[in-house]
This record gives sequence, structure tokens and C-alpha cells, in this order.
Amino acid sequence: MTPRTTLLVWLFALGVGVAAARADPPADVVRVQSGALHGMVVDDAVAFEGIPYAAPPVGALRWRPPQPPANWSGGREATAFGPVCPQTAGFALPAGAVQSEDCLTLNVWRPLKSVGAAPVMVWLHGGGDDAGTASQPQFDGAVFARDGIVFVSVEYRLGALGWFAHPALSREAAPGQPLANYGLMDQIAALQWVKRNISAFGGDPTRVTVAGESAGGEAVLFLMTTPAAKGLFSQAIVESGTGWGQYEKLSDAEKAGEGLAKRAGAADGADAAALRALPVSALVAANSGGIGVAVDGRLLVEAPADGFATGRSARVPLLIGSNSGEDSLLGDVDPKTMLSDFTPDQLAAFRKAYGDEAPDDATLGRDLFRDQVMGAPARWIAARHAARAPSYLYQFAYIPQILRRRWTRLNHGVEMLFAFAALSRAPRPLPAFDADTAEMTLVHGCWVAFVKTGVPACPGGPAWPAYTPDGDQLMLFGDTAEVRTHFRKVAYDLLDSIEATGLAEH
Repeated sequence: MTPRTTLLVWLFALGVGVAAARADPPADVVRVQSGALHGMVVDDAVAFEGIPYAAPPVGALRWRPPQPPANWSGGREATAFGPVCPQTAGFALPAGAVQSEDCLTLNVWRPLKSVGAAPVMVWLHGGGDDAGTASQPQFDGAVFARDGIVFVSVEYRLGALGWFAHPALSREAAPGQPLANYGLMDQIAALQWVKRNISAFGGDPTRVTVAGESAGGEAVLFLMTTPAAKGLFSQAIVESGTGWGQYEKLSDAEKAGEGLAKRAGAADGADAAALRALPVSALVAANSGGIGVAVDGRLLVEAPADGFATGRSARVPLLIGSNSGEDSLLGDVDPKTMLSDFTPDQLAAFRKAYGDEAPDDATLGRDLFRDQVMGAPARWIAARHAARAPSYLYQFAYIPQILRRRWTRLNHGVEMLFAFAALSRAPRPLPAFDADTAEMTLVHGCWVAFVKTGVPACPGGPAWPAYTPDGDQLMLFGDTAEVRTHFRKVAYDLLDSIEATGLAEH
């Protein structure tokens, strides 16, 4: 941008008239409730980065529900991502990323030229609730903006700053004030910000798809079953978001929080003020065992599985699925340890169900992890939600050409590189051969169609039917996209009978 263009943009943002300027504001200036924003035009999209959607959660606001952002006068630069929420360094963070407790920002990409109110997609990154960031290059929202979608990505509190419970915090909280799940509170606050402000970017606040992968996908399941999120979105996408998880009660989370606080340097009996004085670095280091969602009885009164089982999920279209190699999450863990979760009779039934697919115990363990944690619960959720709204189920098995000598299954998270057409923007960029490019075009097109219409009509692919328990339909993304019925039905049914026992049925 030339100096003169920059001056004109800022004069518009400040409300100063310029005789030679056009009457309409520039494409890279918008006004939200807090003030004017100056973004940047990149080809045929406009990016607005680092927008505060809540007040900095620092000092007295640490471990409190997010508060409204402050207003600003004049114009605010929105041309660089905000800080990354504190976490262990090195987890696929962008080069030069700065960490700060003051991290509650979001990013918006909109089409350069649009007609009418555009559909909106809000993206929640993964990372096990302890890591990750919206500013990873593969999440560049321009790829959706070019297809007529206003795309939003969100930073939210992580780890010991995002999911911390402690008796001292519970004692000081007002009656009914939510506790522990500050990261989820942030996600709700971001969706509320979208509802209030997205029309300024040309987005339609009544057509919002909330989407996420891994911990972000799990967050979408919580949002679908949490009353506080009601009415904030009209569709949902869950990529590898588990589903059958049961979560700590607040009392158990408080005990874990006391241990974490002591490891961070807090004295026995520390009050809330003393906890808030702990250094961020000490809290991050003390969270070596991981931390996550707790059922606090205020914001969260149940696990998502209970909400889906009893018909309390949001009545919105849902796209949900998993990958063929979710067992990559096992890392160096011996997959045979997974077999200890089952009785001899159950293992015999699983060996029969998987047949030649699992010729040894190590492979059987990998298959059981993949399907117990991701595949079967995705089908189970689709089946229960189908009674309330259309559900679309998938399994992603396409392996990038360059990796085919090393991989036989698609690792956890890699489907995002196809939904975002981002092989070249991966943390470790991959070359895209013709077949890879065709797969990115197909999958990205499916996601775009779902965001726009609620139906994942895949360009050049077969019609993707809504899931029904009787039809048991799934879209399998392999070298070709094809609709399968009764995909791994025997194994999934066995897992349903074991894992879903005790969950109320609608």
C-alpha cells in the first residue's frame, strides 16, 4: 500500500472528508462496535487480523469470564495477528509467534467484492486444549473468502489459563458465575462478537457455521449442547472431535488445580489474589500433565454425549467425521495396551469384526483406538442428531502422494489441509501433485457448499446423503469420493454397546 493510499484509508477511518475520495469507504476499512478497523487487501480477499473480541484476561481478569473489549477512537490497525495464547513453545507455532496472556483476538477474512449478506464460518483450532493457534498459516481464511464466505478464526485461552479450577476461585465467584472452562467461555464470547459485528464485514449473523478440529471439534460438540451458546450459530462442522468423553466434576478439577498451583509455586491455602499473581511461565510449566474441560454445573451441566443422547443438541445441520489414521495420536505408546480395555470375549468379537484388517494385536490396538475415540462416536452422534437436523458423516482416508511410501493411513488432522486447500501452507509444506490438487478442490468444495447451503454438495463428487440410522451412510474420501453404507458396522456396533452403555436414549 502506498503512503497516499494509507493516508486516505486512515482519513476515512477517522471520519475526515477528502474531496478526491469516493463516497463509499475503502474495502479495507470497517467499523465494529468498538471502533474502526483498518485491514489489508490480499488479491481478491480482505483480511482483518488481531481484532480484540474481549478485554485482556490479565491481572484481576485472569480466570474470570471474558469481559467486553474496550472502545478505541480513530482507527485501529488490523494487519497483523495478535499474540498466541500461552503454551509450551514449539507446538507447530508460526515462526516469530509471540505469546501473551493478552491474547483474546480473532481474525476475519471477507470477499473483496460481495453481493448481499454472505454466510459465515467460525473456526476453532485444535491442540488438546493446551496448544495451537488460529494464526497457523494453513488456517488462512482467504481461501474461503474467495468463495464468498466471511471466515473468522479465534484465539482462546489454553492450558492452565484456560481450564483451571481451584477452591479459592470457586469461593470468590458470584452465585451462578461459570467456573473452570474459560476457554469455552472465550469461544462463546467470540460467537457473540460475531453475532453483533459480522454484518460490518458483509456477513450474515443468521448464517453462521461453527467449525473445529480435534479439541476445536470437541468444543463444537460442547457448543451444540450448552444452553449459553444457543442461537449463536446455525450449522456445525466437527472434524475428529471425539464424542464419548466423560469429564471431571468441578470438585475433582479443583483438586487437580490445587496440585497445579503448588507446582507453579503457590503456597498452601493461597487465595485468589495470590493465584493471579503467579507468573504465566510457571503456570505453563506446571501444566505438564495436561488440563481440560470440567463439568462445573453452571456453564456446563453435562458431557456432550449426554446432550446428544437425550435430544438436547442444537437443532442445526451437522457435518461430522474422522480420519483413517487417528491412531497416530498414540505416538510412542504401545498400541497393544489398548486391548486391556476389553474382556477376552469382546476382543474375540473385535478380531472377527476387523478380520484381515487387523492381522495382529498391534494393528487391532490401533484400529480400536481409532474407532473407539473418533470413528464410532462420530457415527453415534450423527445417528442421534439425525432425529433433530440433517447430519452428514464422513471418513477421510486420502493420503498425499508424497507420503504414500511412508503412510498407509491418514494421520490425525491432515484432512484440514484439504478442507483449507493448504498442502503448501502446512507446518511442513507438502508438494501438491495433480491428484492432491484435485482432492483439495473436491474436499474444500464440499465444505464451502455446506457452509453456504447446509448440504455438502461436493463438486464432481457423488451426492452426499444425510445420515440415517437405517441407511447408515458415510462419505469415504479415498482416491475417489464414494458413499458407503454400513461402514465398519460390526465393529462400530460393538463399540456402541460397550462405550455408550448408560447414556440415555432419546
